[in-house]
Amino acid sequence: MRLRLDLAYDGTAFRGWARQPGLRTVQGTLEAAIARVLGGDPQLVVAGRTDAGVHASGQVAHLDLTPAQQERLAKSRAATAEALAARVNGVLGPYPDVALRRTARAADGFDARFSAVWRRYEYRIADRESGYDPLERVRTTTVKAALDVAAMDAAARSLIGLHDFAAYCKWREGATTIRTLLDFGWHRDDRGILVARVRADAFCHSMVRALVGACAAVGEGRLEVADVAAIRDEGVRTSEVKVLAARGLTLTEVGYPADDQLAARAEQTRAHRRLDAD
Repeated sequence: MRLRLDLAYDGTAFRGWARQPGLRTVQGTLEAAIARVLGGDPQLVVAGRTDAGVHASGQVAHLDLTPAQQERLAKSRAATAEALAARVNGVLGPYPDVALRRTARAADGFDARFSAVWRRYEYRIADRESGYDPLERVRTTTVKAALDVAAMDAAARSLIGLHDFAAYCKWREGATTIRTLLDFGWHRDDRGILVARVRADAFCHSMVRALVGACAAVGEGRLEVADVAAIRDEGVRTSEVKVLAARGLTLTEVGYPADDQLAARAEQTRAHRRLDAD
């Protein structure tokens, strides 16, 4: 039995998603809690591995249950896949910094990572206009300047499309930097905080934080709107673009196709990954 898990977390005290020996991570914390309920050695597969300090409100993972875990689920107080979330959250304790929002039996062919067709992130910046709010400090980055949101929005929109984003990615051997940026724009919320919403088929390492860093440079007047696309097209990382802090970044949503297309999408994505590795 494969389960789909929808979850959220405050990434502040985690060293990222992926399990690491001796370090507190989201994956390690959740798998330990699930093991207390179902036993065995749960292995979560996630839609997008977030870095240390990055948050999520709409993360998705899947879990394949062994026959022994299925039997234990059936006999437990969490006797259904849907009820498992409440039991695991109880193990995590009061006011945990990670929680399951929903658990359910996954549709046939569902793969949290490979079936996904896009991921959406949000990035928040407080500037001189909005001011600093200590209650927002764990999810908002502060820039000590008055930022031009219209210029930042224009810069963001100039990057949309299928491109090689090597200039905005941390290099990893064998990993492609070609991505389709589907949406990218900036606005101020009702408190004056600058909010970026960015959606792509996938993101390479540090890509979102580098993209918002380039836009912040435009907002400060250190770069022109046209410069951000020019930097992208040159394909080389530059010191003119800062990778902004992880605290401002939240994974808000993962998009999937209709249930009857899940398996085909997963196989298509795996094929692309194999080509990238070659």
